[in-house]
Amino acid sequence: MSIAAANTNMRVPAGFRNLLEGLAREVLREQPTDVVAFAAQYFQKLLEQREAGGVDPVAWGAMLED
Repeated sequence: MSIAAANTNMRVPAGFRNLLEGLAREVLREQPTDVVAFAAQYFQKLLEQREAGGVDPVAWGAMLED
């Protein structure tokens, strides 16, 4: 079964592109053997930074995209 997606118009949430670019940059820099585990650690570190310092990288990225 297939579903036609021609009429679908989806928007990427603000800051999401910047967040993924940051992950991609770190993956290319570190060259991890387990990218999924690396991504989990990367996002956990961002979450801890947000909770500790009140700086939200997604919100910051959204401001940069505007």
